[in-house]
Amino acid sequence: MTIRLPGGSLFFTAALFVVLAWSANDAAAQQRLGGHGSEGENMRLVGVHDLQSRSAYQPVILQQGNRWIAYVGLHEGDSFNPMTGAVEPNGTMIVDVTDPRNPQALSHIPGKQATTLRSGGAQMNRACTIEGKSYLLRSFGSSGHELWNVTSPSEPRFLSKVVDGVESIHKNWWECDTGIAYIISTDPDWRARGTKIFDLSNPEAPVLIRDFGLIGQEPGSQMENVPTDIHGPIVLDDRVYFGYGSSRGAIIQIVDRDKLLHGGAEPTPENLLYPQIGRIDMNPAWGGHTTFPVLGIEIPDFKDNLYGRVRDFIVMASESTQNECQEFRHAVFFIDITDPTKPTPVSTFQVPESEGEFCQRGGRFGPHATNESFTPIYYKRIVFVSYFNAGVRALDIRDPFHPTEIAHYIPATTANTDRRCVTIDGEERCKVAIQTNNVEVDDRGYIYIVDRANTGMHILELTGDARSIANYP
Repeated sequence: MTIRLPGGSLFFTAALFVVLAWSANDAAAQQRLGGHGSEGENMRLVGVHDLQSRSAYQPVILQQGNRWIAYVGLHEGDSFNPMTGAVEPNGTMIVDVTDPRNPQALSHIPGKQATTLRSGGAQMNRACTIEGKSYLLRSFGSSGHELWNVTSPSEPRFLSKVVDGVESIHKNWWECDTGIAYIISTDPDWRARGTKIFDLSNPEAPVLIRDFGLIGQEPGSQMENVPTDIHGPIVLDDRVYFGYGSSRGAIIQIVDRDKLLHGGAEPTPENLLYPQIGRIDMNPAWGGHTTFPVLGIEIPDFKDNLYGRVRDFIVMASESTQNECQEFRHAVFFIDITDPTKPTPVSTFQVPESEGEFCQRGGRFGPHATNESFTPIYYKRIVFVSYFNAGVRALDIRDPFHPTEIAHYIPATTANTDRRCVTIDGEERCKVAIQTNNVEVDDRGYIYIVDRANTGMHILELTGDARSIANYP
């Protein structure tokens, strides 16, 4: 584990010194910067890594042999890398989390140097092991996507540019078993950000299968109201679940995977509509940041002569984007897709603002994303939601008509935690608060959260009654 002390460059690896150094940072931040301590219920801290004080977006956990490796995509910015002795543009932190109590940085792959707002970093990434070798698929700033060989995660090796010269990127999906990748980018010929589908089963030789999007987004369309940009897809079994609009204009599209991959590649309205099974357009105030499918839940105390007690759902998070609640209230939606041609919202989840006066704490308050792992430890039982200054929330989803919070954890701020500012009535104010950005879990049951405000990665585990709901082996 690596901890940077306030105002210095001393680094400790012994577990005892790590805990003491982190506590010192915690206290210093609270005294000097107006930060806060940690809070939690039925969830506890196992380990922490500061990620070199870089703003983090997406953690992906890959088992490589007998090791567990975290690949953390980072927002644009610059920070000092003690492993190279250089200041590097934020890219991808590679951290060995085999021992979650003592995570070790293995390498940092620099990202693109920002030239304009949101043009740098490497915030989106996926990792797969294919035929014994491990690979990283990551965004490169806002203009492209790269492939790296990370079979030796301490010595990542660049392979190729899969996509280059696009205008914006977002959250990919990569099927490790087939090699099919759904790469999100704005092709200059298209009217909105869409999906480029590649065969990456041989990462040394990427093959483009087709471009895909909603009718009205394709080149040459004359539709006046262009549908919202895609945020990202998730694939499960024979369907692809596309979410459009991260914080507004949500459209959820359920697509037949086989028809998508083998239908006509020419982006005509007929070919774009051909694989669609179902679609729902939400209230434009909400977005479809994450569309996590949870299929085959047996609903308790439920009798239905049409479908029976077993039903399918999408858990959709609408992303909060404005500091100190200067926006429409966002929520997590549970959408019944038992009949996939007619998706229907049936419940929502929100953290009560009054629970912690979160609108006054600083930064964003509201949902961002769910975990995206299908590990049987949690699948159909618990979903984890990153909630910015309210940390991470664990939801019991065994009855999706009544999702219930069972655990939460809000990390302490440190001396590294960056301020978040807002201007109201011409007056700017800035506060220090945790900004839990994304959450992921692994097949051992550990929970990983990363912080948008430079506070690092926290590794957690459930305790108490919440742990008894999970399906640990």
